[in-house]
Amino acid sequence: MKNYDARQLAHAALQIADAGRDLAVRGWTPATSSNFSVRLDDAHAAITISGRDKGNLGADDVMVVDLHGKAVDTDARPSAETLLHTQIYARYADAGAVLHTHSHNQTVASRLWAKAGAIRFEGWELLKAISGTPTHETVIILPVFPNTQDMPALVKQVDAYIDSGTPLHGYLIDGHGIYTWGRDMAETRRHLEAFEFLLACELDLRRLNR
Repeated sequence: MKNYDARQLAHAALQIADAGRDLAVRGWTPATSSNFSVRLDDAHAAITISGRDKGNLGADDVMVVDLHGKAVDTDARPSAETLLHTQIYARYADAGAVLHTHSHNQTVASRLWAKAGAIRFEGWELLKAISGTPTHETVIILPVFPNTQDMPALVKQVDAYIDSGTPLHGYLIDGHGIYTWGRDMAETRRHLEAFEFLLACELDLRRLNR
């Protein structure tokens, strides 16, 4: 029995499919990697079904989960990383969408900064594209968490970071990719594009300063 708004699900699926097409064209979702979600209400989210081509998503490629990551009204299997999406909705009441991608820059940067555990962005004008950042004269920290197939363990690491009080706008997973979110899909896509640009700049600086 459905206990979410089917019209909201249809709208969320359209937003997810549109994002998937755009991000695939950019090369940020190779093979069937990446996963996207949109909050439906206080208890449900729409998320991509595991193993689907993110550049060719339709309504049948999106399913509903509760905020414990359990499938609702379907036998389909959500992404193995669903708990990382539902965690964001549980911890941030204003989060309306989550995007996880695997661009070349994100993946390489995650390896380069894995030992440091974070990338420090400072002084870049595009920092202002991240919500709540009014000036380039600031610092944004993008943590890098170790990769693991144990999702509850990774959730605990992210929870501990949030509980530390350090602002969190996104994070990398070592050898993997980025997670970022926003109040809606438009803001989330802006955050993702900003982080991708900032990572490219930091990687170029590393190459030029060798």
